[in-house]
Amino acid sequence: MTNYLTGSYQHNIDSKGRLTVPAKLREQLGASFYLTKGIDGCIFVYPEKEWEVFLSDLCSRPISQAAAVQRHFIANSALVETDSMGRILIPKNLREYASLEKDTMFLGVGKRAEIWSTEKLEEFNDSQTQESILSAMSSGLI
Repeated sequence: MTNYLTGSYQHNIDSKGRLTVPAKLREQLGASFYLTKGIDGCIFVYPEKEWEVFLSDLCSRPISQAAAVQRHFIANSALVETDSMGRILIPKNLREYASLEKDTMFLGVGKRAEIWSTEKLEEFNDSQTQESILSAMSSGLI
């Protein structure tokens, strides 16, 4: 049975770019895992095993169809390790991409997690409507 990442956790990023990984997610992510640019202005967080599955799928696609997507995810990825206090150092390019300054949210969203600026997440959530969610569900996503 797959151990899915779930829940929402508020944490602050410090001035050096370190962020505490929620204990529940840390257990599932392991001591090291991958960060990369996500979509909608967040950072995607992949356990090593899921990162390998994601890369395998992405790299199996024809270059003519996948080059831009491969660049977005692979060229902007970083392997990070938790320190003795359960923190990770988020690379500067990823902090800038996700507008991470202080208030952050760590979300478990299935096989990956996401790191959001609290402000960006609130804006994103405000843009979602009942109709858009129902439309996505009826299009075969669920």
